[in-house]
Amino acid sequence: MVGEIKKILVANRGVPAVRIMHTCRDRRIPTVAVYSTPDRLAHHVFMADEAVHIGEAPPVESYLNMENMVKTALQTGADAIHPGWGFLAENDRFAQMVMDSGLTWIGPAPESISLMGDKIKAKKIAMRANVPTIPGIEKVKDIREIKRWMDREDIDFPVMIKASAGGGGKGMIKVSSEDELLTAFSQAKSEAKKAFGDDTVLAEKYIERGRHIEVQIVADDYGNIVHLYERECTIQRRNQKIIEEAPSPTLDENLRNEICITAVRLMREIGYRSAGTVEFIFDSNTRKFYFLEVNTRLQVEHGITELITGLDIVSIMIDIAMGRPLPFKQPDIRPNRWALEVRLNAEDPKSFSPSFGTITRLQIPHGPNVRVSSGVNEGDDIPPYYDSLFMLLMTAGANREDAIRVMDRALGRSLRVEGVKTLQPLLLSIIRHPKFRSGEFSTRFIEEHLKELVSAFKDKDSEDEVLKIARYVAEISALGPQEWM
Repeated sequence: MVGEIKKILVANRGVPAVRIMHTCRDRRIPTVAVYSTPDRLAHHVFMADEAVHIGEAPPVESYLNMENMVKTALQTGADAIHPGWGFLAENDRFAQMVMDSGLTWIGPAPESISLMGDKIKAKKIAMRANVPTIPGIEKVKDIREIKRWMDREDIDFPVMIKASAGGGGKGMIKVSSEDELLTAFSQAKSEAKKAFGDDTVLAEKYIERGRHIEVQIVADDYGNIVHLYERECTIQRRNQKIIEEAPSPTLDENLRNEICITAVRLMREIGYRSAGTVEFIFDSNTRKFYFLEVNTRLQVEHGITELITGLDIVSIMIDIAMGRPLPFKQPDIRPNRWALEVRLNAEDPKSFSPSFGTITRLQIPHGPNVRVSSGVNEGDDIPPYYDSLFMLLMTAGANREDAIRVMDRALGRSLRVEGVKTLQPLLLSIIRHPKFRSGEFSTRFIEEHLKELVSAFKDKDSEDEVLKIARYVAEISALGPQEWM
């Protein structure tokens, strides 16, 4: 039993840092923010009870600097560290360093992070736990091994080559023909080395009409493992999610129970504790699901699970870190709403290239059934050094149609961001698309419909507002004072 946590250092920035600080405020737990030089005026810095400069702009000098993180926690009197998501969240060495320093690590055991961080080891454990896995080949040395495996197992193109370490869509290349194999293999190894420092890759059968479904798990130190049901994260660009929803429109009740129980079985096999997510790929054609990976951290999209269950997953993580048992059992979890999340990234919605600069205007959506998790304020800079996500926009409703309707209001009428380009037009175009509204989509949805989606954009910028004002002034000048003035 760790006992009460008195002060938490949040080893992150932006959206995840602010999210964790909200729960800490609810629980009256003081927080310490860390910031790099370009983040000195960032939203998370002002939200924390105290803030410490951690290093220069490059992440390796600041948000990935493990020694500085631990030293700052000790110097400020923090007794625990929450890593959020990204940066050091799935670094087993950092988790161990935090614990070795006498601090409380708010997350899963370092052994679990290490075990699930290697896709090859994770797949073997999944097979041991009788969890369905995608046919594949591990530790591929050259493309001849891939060809022999495809012949032996009677696998057709396309196949997927992916990095054994890490995640987030990095080091993942789809190969559609034998001609692309050599280039894709080299690219996957290169990306894996650059992103994770490990160029080990594996090859798997590509699920053509795949849907991405994940199950949220929470587990304590006393063998209690509870699933908080599933999320659908199928709408992606470049293998990275941009729209998520809970529950999944893909599953019927039998499949829902099967996939959730399977996720619990796997986490029990690992001996997991804290919050974590088991990801699956669902084959729409065969109605079968296969294990993808375990995310040993808080997921970006955890908020929609909170909306449908009424729980605070960050607060649960803190309780588990303090040695408390889960305050509920599986039958107590009864989702009763539908929730949707879109990721607002500072990117060109047509090309997905990053858009950096100053947010000159920010109007945040309000109203019934809207939840915003923002990492910025108006006037803040979007620096070029970090992830382009600056806001999560979530909506809820009694059913899917309601949640989509509220999202349409929030994205189409209430949200205004100027100074940087964002994915807002694309997201609005997607949620208005008939195929999305009817639940007919796969991970290739954006790829297949991009031209159609872009053609639906309504171009609108600050010049529209200037023209409105100019027209108003011109009318008054021409017509003179009006009765209503």
